[in-house]
Amino acid sequence: MNTKVLVVEDEPVFLRRFCDAVATGPALTLCGSATTIAEALALLDRTAPDVVLADLGLPDGNGIDVIRHAMRGHPDRDVIVITMFGDDGHVIDSIRAGATGYLLKDALPRDIAGAILQVRGGGSPISPAIARRVLQSLQHQGPAATTADEADAGGALLSRRETEVLRLVAKGLSFKEVGAALDISSHTVITHVKRVYQKLAVHSRGEAVYEASQMGLL
Repeated sequence: MNTKVLVVEDEPVFLRRFCDAVATGPALTLCGSATTIAEALALLDRTAPDVVLADLGLPDGNGIDVIRHAMRGHPDRDVIVITMFGDDGHVIDSIRAGATGYLLKDALPRDIAGAILQVRGGGSPISPAIARRVLQSLQHQGPAATTADEADAGGALLSRRETEVLRLVAKGLSFKEVGAALDISSHTVITHVKRVYQKLAVHSRGEAVYEASQMGLL
């Protein structure tokens, strides 16, 4: 079954480019496109996409609202941000809202299609320049300060297996690769991930990894 993709972008040139990347990509189906948040929210409910490819700078507001709406009640859905904004603030805000991938608009069409397939396989595609900068920022910040009570609560919150799964997901492994590493099925991995979402009150892999790191679990 093909992966259904909704594209949210207000600039005509980029909208055509992103839609073409999806339409010509392997095992991908373009189920709709929107140029505003209002259009995107209506299409989300009507077309039920597997993946949303969304810009952040939209004429009627912030694309973060699209991410939150897309992920609400749909933990299996993925959102890839594709934007001109590559600063740490926009990246972290997007991940916390539920984004599972982050690309810059200079990404090649084949890389966009590849990122969509990667995210559906359990990966978290991110433009190399952004990944490098965010990693450097986190290294300069050092580990997040966590109280003993928070660490104890976090440790009790997740089971040993759930923590193992989350740590491997944080390293960028797909669900299939996590399953192979732990000698369990990818279906079982997904079950563990869903339980992690529920326990941490999050809606995506990226958000789960972020919250777990803040709690000192990773």
